[in-house]
Amino acid sequence: MAVFSKELCQKKLKTWLAAEEAVATGQSYQIGTRMLTRADLKQIREQMEYWAGKLAEAEAEEKHNGRNRAYRAVIRDV
Repeated sequence: MAVFSKELCQKKLKTWLAAEEAVATGQSYQIGTRMLTRADLKQIREQMEYWAGKLAEAEAEEKHNGRNRAYRAVIRDV
């Protein structure tokens, strides 16, 4: 059973996509003596890959009704 639901994975992935967009439009800026630096783009992309993987797991579980399928074969030489 997946730890995260499909909806949660989609929400988190969407959040990280928005963060990537924010970083792409401006990494850092300064107003007077105050400065804001956004998160590292590498870290954002790692999180996007993580949540995309979790989303794929949740979708696969939903597709197979929560069951993993495994098959076993025994080869015999008669």
